[in-house]
Amino acid sequence: MNDGKRTPWIVGVSGASGTPYAAAVLRGLLAAGESVDLVVSRASRLTLLDETGISFRDAHWREDLAAWLARGADGKPDAFDVSDRLGDVRYWAAGDLAAGPSSGSYPAKGMLVVPASTAAVAGVALGLSKDLLQRVASVTLKERRPLVVAVRETPLNASTLKHMVALDEAGAVVLPASPAFYAGATHIQDLVDFVAGRVLDAARVPHRLYRRWEGELGGATPRSD
Repeated sequence: MNDGKRTPWIVGVSGASGTPYAAAVLRGLLAAGESVDLVVSRASRLTLLDETGISFRDAHWREDLAAWLARGADGKPDAFDVSDRLGDVRYWAAGDLAAGPSSGSYPAKGMLVVPASTAAVAGVALGLSKDLLQRVASVTLKERRPLVVAVRETPLNASTLKHMVALDEAGAVVLPASPAFYAGATHIQDLVDFVAGRVLDAARVPHRLYRRWEGELGGATPRSD
């Protein structure tokens, strides 16, 4: 793809539990032919290591990303083949506040923060820009680009609820990572893909990650002959 016309989605991964959600969103974007810029926070590296055993390293990010995206939500290491889809992914270190996406003049379609910790929600709502993830989210809002914040926390205290309202009022889509069961989930990956699909729906990115509601009760239930 010609870099002069490259307009990526920026995916920010914060330190909340839920790295399989981020992996599913990334796979969905790449399957749709979208360019991706990736920001992985320092805290999320600890979560990724804990949930998957994968160390995400700046110097080896492409290798580590490939291992992460190939892994299923059930822990199987080679559940997905993504080897031919990583060519148009660009990675920016979380501490690099001079990175391209830190400026509103950098071309981007919008940003997806998945999963979003309460700390990330607060930082974006308050405009703190403590790291690149928060800075890019603030830039996304000021440039009036789509911002989807997939909050992964329960229960929610009053402070976080107020921050979520502030994000909504600023134009973001606040999307709690809440799996649904009407789509006929039979596997943990189905529940993960439902949330990832709703994130992509909010970004208007086409996908086939889950079965949509069609107005028929029992439509997702397997029928016996």
